[in-house]
Amino acid sequence: PVGTCAEAGAIAAMVAAGGSRIKTIAVVGGKNDLTSCTPCGSCRQRISEFADDDTRVVVIDDDGDWHNYTLDDLLPHSFHLD
Repeated sequence: PVGTCAEAGAIAAMVAAGGSRIKTIAVVGGKNDLTSCTPCGSCRQRISEFADDDTRVVVIDDDGDWHNYTLDDLLPHSFHLD
């Protein structure tokens, strides 16, 4: 089963505050230290519902370097309502 990830909480807070589009979202993970972590499949779908072609997903890698991804990078061939 899918749990409640931080991305879902952040999106809910955005909507509650009147927002409707995600420009940039940062994702980090790890128990004691930050480690490489991309959004889970469910969060990729949630993000895509509030994203556009310019939306960036920012992820930290194991070396502490940040990387930018588009939603198409993380969720290729996804269904979009136009």
